[in-house]
Amino acid sequence: MQHAEPETIDAEVVIVGAGPAGLACALRLAGQVERHNREGRLPAIDPDGIFVLEKAAELGMHTLSGAVMDPRGLAELVPDFLAEGAPVECAVSSDSLYFLTAGGAYRLPHIPAQLNNQGHYLISLGRLVQWLGGKAESAGVSLFTATPASRLLIEDGRVAGVVTADQGLDRDGKPQANYQPGYVLRAKVTVLAEGARGALAKCLVNDFALDAQSNPQAYALGLKEVWEIPAGRVAAGTVWHSFGYPLAADMQGGGWMYAISEQRVSVGLVAGLHYADSGFQPHAALQRYKQHPLISTLLDGGKLLQYGAKTLAKGGYWSLPQLYAPGALLVGDAAGFLDGMRLKGVHMALKSGMLAADATYRALCAGDAMDDALAGYSTDFEASWMKQDLWRARNFHQIFQRGWLRGLVPGALDMLGARIGRERLPSRPAHDCMRPREQRPVDGGASEGRTRHDRLASVYHSATRHREDQPVHLRVHDAATCARCNRELGSPCQNFCPAGVYEWAAADQAGETGSLRVNAANCLHCKACDILDPYQNITWTPPEGGGGPRYEGM
Repeated sequence: MQHAEPETIDAEVVIVGAGPAGLACALRLAGQVERHNREGRLPAIDPDGIFVLEKAAELGMHTLSGAVMDPRGLAELVPDFLAEGAPVECAVSSDSLYFLTAGGAYRLPHIPAQLNNQGHYLISLGRLVQWLGGKAESAGVSLFTATPASRLLIEDGRVAGVVTADQGLDRDGKPQANYQPGYVLRAKVTVLAEGARGALAKCLVNDFALDAQSNPQAYALGLKEVWEIPAGRVAAGTVWHSFGYPLAADMQGGGWMYAISEQRVSVGLVAGLHYADSGFQPHAALQRYKQHPLISTLLDGGKLLQYGAKTLAKGGYWSLPQLYAPGALLVGDAAGFLDGMRLKGVHMALKSGMLAADATYRALCAGDAMDDALAGYSTDFEASWMKQDLWRARNFHQIFQRGWLRGLVPGALDMLGARIGRERLPSRPAHDCMRPREQRPVDGGASEGRTRHDRLASVYHSATRHREDQPVHLRVHDAATCARCNRELGSPCQNFCPAGVYEWAAADQAGETGSLRVNAANCLHCKACDILDPYQNITWTPPEGGGGPRYEGM
C-alpha cells in the first residue's frame, strides 16, 4: 500500500493546542474578524479560516493543572465569566503555608503577598477549556480534536503552516487498512500553544535560534491526584501549600491540597527538574507526601479518583525565548509564561493568547506575517501586567535552583523586593544537573483504598490509552548512549518517569549489558523524559491522534 498524497487546506490562522492559551487566542481573534468583516474593512478575512488542532480525543482530556486561578486573565477575555457560566468550582476560602518534616507540620504565621489566594478560584482547567472551546466554536472557530501536528511547514525562511500526523500506521510505520494521511494546513500565521516543551515549539525555538539571548528554560514536574473523602474533614475552598518534606533540601518544589468541595480534594507535588539525584522518583515522593500525617488524615478512608502528571515551564522572565518568528508566535507554557513566585500560570496563558490574537489580527490586516508585523506581540507583552509580574520574579528560579534550604532566605528577600546579586542570575538546563547517587527510593504499592499506589495503579487512574500497534512516539536515538547512561547513572529514566514508561531489561545478573524497554502505551505526555534525560537521547513526539490520558475534570 502506497502512502496517499496529503490534502492541502488553506487557512488564515492555525493554532496548535486547545489549552487556555490557544482557545483564548482563537476566541478573541474570532471576535476581531467578525467585527472587521461586519464593518466592511479591507482586506476581507475569511471568518471560517481560524483552525485549532488538539491531539486529545476530546477537549480538556490532556489538560492538567492544580489549579488555583487568578481570574484576571479570564475577566479580560470574558468580562462576565461567572454570569456566563464559567465552570469555577469554588472561591478560595482560606490559605495556609506549611513547612513539613517527616512527621511534623509547622504552619507559617504569615503568608507572603505573592502566595495570597484571596479572590481566586479553584477550578478544573480541563472543564474551563471545554467551556472556552464551546464559546470558540459558537464564534465560528474550527476545532479539530484527535489531530496532532507532526511538523512545521517552513518555506522561504518563514513558517507557512503545519503538517498533521498520519493515522493508521503500524509499529514499523507502514500503512494499515485504516490508514489516513495527514493534512498540510497552510496558514498566514501559526500560533503554537502546545504547553511546556511542545514538540513544534521546541523545533521553532531551535530552527530560528529564538533562545539565543535567554537563560535555559527551567522545568518542574507536577503530579496530581483527585480524591473523594468523607465529609466533614475540610471546608470547601481550603488551600494548603507546603515546602520541605518529602523533597530533599537541595531540591526545589512543594506540595498542595485544594478542597474542591467538602468531599473532593486535589493533592499534588511539584518537583523542580534541575535536581542532582539520579535515583529520585517523583512518583514515590508523591506517595510519601500523601502518607504525611497532614495529608493522610484527610485521605484515609477515601478513594483515589484520578491521577495525572505534566511539566511546567518555570524559568521566568530571563528564560523567555523571542516570542515570534517569521509566520509564527509562541503562547502560554510553550513560551514559558508562568509566574514561579506566585505558582500561577492560567491567567498568563489566557492573556498571552489574547495578545497573540491582537498581533495576528494586525498581521492579517497588513497582509504581512513576517517579523515586522508579528513583533508587536513582544511589544504588547512588554507593556502588559504579564511583564510586570514576571519581572518581579525574574530571578526566583535561579535563587532556588540549588534547593529550597539555600534559597529560603534570599527567596524571602526577593519576595520583599530586595535585589539579590546580579541583575540577571545564571541558570543551568535540567539535563546538565544530574549526578549519580547511591540512594534509590522504592516505589512501593498498596491495596486499593489506602493512600499509597504504585505507578501502574496510578496510570490506571489516568485512564491512559494508546493503540499498541503504532510507531513508538518516544524516540530513543542511540542504544549505546542508553547503555552508558545505565552504567553511569543507573538508567534515571526508570526513576523520573511518573508512568513507568522506561524499563531497563538487563541481559545478565550484573546488568552490564541489556536494553531499554519503552512501554509507550503508559505515556502521560508529560515530556519529562525529553527534558531531563542527561544525554538528551530521548525525544517526545505526538502519538496517533486521540491517544494518551483522559483527564476528566482535572
